[in-house]
Amino acid sequence: MNSFNIEAKASNVWCNDENLYIAFYDGRQLSVPLAYFPRLLHASPQQRSHYELSGGGIGIHWDEIDEDINVPSLLMGNTERTKYHTHV
Repeated sequence: MNSFNIEAKASNVWCNDENLYIAFYDGRQLSVPLAYFPRLLHASPQQRSHYELSGGGIGIHWDEIDEDINVPSLLMGNTERTKYHTHV
């Protein structure tokens, strides 16, 4: 029987205009396109910088833009990927 257990926990998070970056306590880093997270994509750099790590790094929360990312799910390839709708 195979088991898959992810113990990865985020230690730091940052963004540029195109990507979300996550550093892990074990030294790994992950880059994910912001296009997968429309709220982050359309947030200001200042809003993106105001995050909280929860559960010792298994969750990332941006209160101002109401975004939550589960780190183990992200490593498994699960992203929001919802379309962002703007009101003009």
